[in-house]
Amino acid sequence: MKKYAEMSREELAAEKTALVKQFEGYKAKGLKLNMARGKPGADQLELSMPMLDVLNSKSDCRADNGADCRNYGELSGITDAKKLFSEYMGVGEDEIFVVGSTSLTFMADCVMRAMLTGVLGSEKPWCKYDKIKFLCPVPGYDRHFAICEFLGIEMINVPLTEWGPDIDMVEKLVANDETIKGMWCVPKYTNPLGGVYADEAVRRIARLKPAAKDFRVFWDNAYAVHQVYKDVPLLNLLDECKKAGNPNMAYMFGSTSKISFPGAGVGFFAASKENIDFTVKQLGCEAIGFDKMNMLRHVRFFKDMDGIRAQMEKHAAILRPKFDAVLNALDANLAPCGAGSWVKPQGGYFVTYIAEKGCAKRIVALCKEAGVTLTPAGATHPYHKDPDDAYIRIAPSFPTPAELSLAMEIFCTSARLAFAEKLLG
Repeated sequence: MKKYAEMSREELAAEKTALVKQFEGYKAKGLKLNMARGKPGADQLELSMPMLDVLNSKSDCRADNGADCRNYGELSGITDAKKLFSEYMGVGEDEIFVVGSTSLTFMADCVMRAMLTGVLGSEKPWCKYDKIKFLCPVPGYDRHFAICEFLGIEMINVPLTEWGPDIDMVEKLVANDETIKGMWCVPKYTNPLGGVYADEAVRRIARLKPAAKDFRVFWDNAYAVHQVYKDVPLLNLLDECKKAGNPNMAYMFGSTSKISFPGAGVGFFAASKENIDFTVKQLGCEAIGFDKMNMLRHVRFFKDMDGIRAQMEKHAAILRPKFDAVLNALDANLAPCGAGSWVKPQGGYFVTYIAEKGCAKRIVALCKEAGVTLTPAGATHPYHKDPDDAYIRIAPSFPTPAELSLAMEIFCTSARLAFAEKLLG
């Protein structure tokens, strides 16, 4: 196939006509395929169903330290869960707080508490400033941006590559503006680009010298064990922050949401002991303890990190053919005509398609017209404003393989049609 940029107007017009005819055929099928979010498929959820049988009316429901998980108490989590998830996060057992069922809720709660009362070392609550700001590597996670937008926190775009954010830019910004209080990071299999922060990127983040003494790196390590093709190691931010003399700068989050059950897993927060102690004091007014029965259920089901790793191998076996289907479709249908670019992720939940400038909204709209719902164009950027109108997040996990194959046919046809339209003006 000839590249579209090398075609004459006559050739492009003929190509567009053929694509429109093909597209009308898809529309006639009356499809309803949803690829809007990175939801585990039904076959993945089945992997954790035996967990529901781990506890019953005859079970011993006491934690290792004798605490009765059916009752109040253990605000920062049961000892069994602290042991397992501190190993998961690579921290000490006094540096972990096992929370409710999701990490996203706790991230939002951390920002809200900071707004109301500040963080450890704050001179005043963040809400007492005329304006505060967060750095947002882009493309990034729309839920992070939604937290800031809801609270009126100004967001500053920082370009993200496969290897991490533009650290030169980050260093300059935080050093000169005390109203910059935080930065969002998804460091491993980034949402949505799929890269992993390089060692030097992690070290330079840990060595930041912010003007704001209460600056925090919100390190959302959501995909720590979620390899699809290959496990790529990631440096431990808390360790690096300690070496750099910034032990309290790291706020690290994780969960089992895409390991066991989304919305019914276990979330956890890792930070310095000082930050954990401060957080325990703050949360003492709003909770006596989180769902300890769910913590116990997870620990008894997985047993240890080897159990979690074995579970994730099963997830990878299910996800790998789906990622192959997406990447193979892009390689076969869009690479030959030069329509956009993409990165092959080694893990995570997304493939990012980078369309020709000005085409992303059109592609998403065409897909919707043909019955395929994607994440809205612009969701990868703060305020839903992608300045290049180029980034589209593809989520392969939820559809069945047959649905995914058809959805990618429609996506590729839409991408080619949008590119041809742009070139024809």
